[in-house]
Amino acid sequence: MRPASAVSVSSLHAKLSAPFPPTVVDVRRAAAYERDPVRIPLSIRRAPEAVEHWAAELDDWREVVVYCVHGHEVSANAASALAARGLRASILEGGLEAWRQATLPVAPSHAPTRWVTRERPKIDRIACPWLVRRFVDASAEFFYVPPQDVRAFARDRGATPFDIPDVEYSHVGERCSFDAFVERHGNGSAALARLADIVRAADTDTLGQSAQAAGLLAVSLGLGRGIADDAELLRRGMLVYDALYAWCALAADERHGWNPAAIPA
Repeated sequence: MRPASAVSVSSLHAKLSAPFPPTVVDVRRAAAYERDPVRIPLSIRRAPEAVEHWAAELDDWREVVVYCVHGHEVSANAASALAARGLRASILEGGLEAWRQATLPVAPSHAPTRWVTRERPKIDRIACPWLVRRFVDASAEFFYVPPQDVRAFARDRGATPFDIPDVEYSHVGERCSFDAFVERHGNGSAALARLADIVRAADTDTLGQSAQAAGLLAVSLGLGRGIADDAELLRRGMLVYDALYAWCALAADERHGWNPAAIPA
């Protein structure tokens, strides 16, 4: 295996607030994790000896940063294994201890949150999971079931239902379920507010309220026609919302046109 590249604590901290953040993976051995059951916020926990089982779960368009206690062989081996599978994988220099020494926050470890909604997602039911995994719980699990089964599944499996009537995360008046997530978890982000305008217009058939909504609706319906598995539809739809969020945060004022004079001969 080729040696793993490394990123500094300050670099990772900056990357986590970027529109396309890396996937951060805690690969400490079980004993080390049990002695110190905290994580870098919005990281996911995976066993270092089982890379071949979880590597395929990672978004292949994202950089991956793995960390162990000190940034030595455990994370290096995991990053090299991921790189061998074609992922852009790096280790965190100094591991979790360096993160702590920089007085950056850690979060208590917890079981993945569970969420459930209606099958065959289109807009809200992909946008909401994107927001949860991006800003709330990177390990969150999402389930798509027949509409009549959502409440029973939520009760029996300890999941939070969303995008059905009369639950906390749902449509209220002209506002869609994504609005409810942004209101609770958006921390006043202007980019998320702009994204909410697009999602709401696409999801509630008010396309005139956002110039981008018709495009989101078209892409969402097209993905649904081409991808039959709801979990895979969510996985691929995540990239759509990564891109829209990046546009909202960084590129909303950028224009593009055809100018033959600008093309070198």
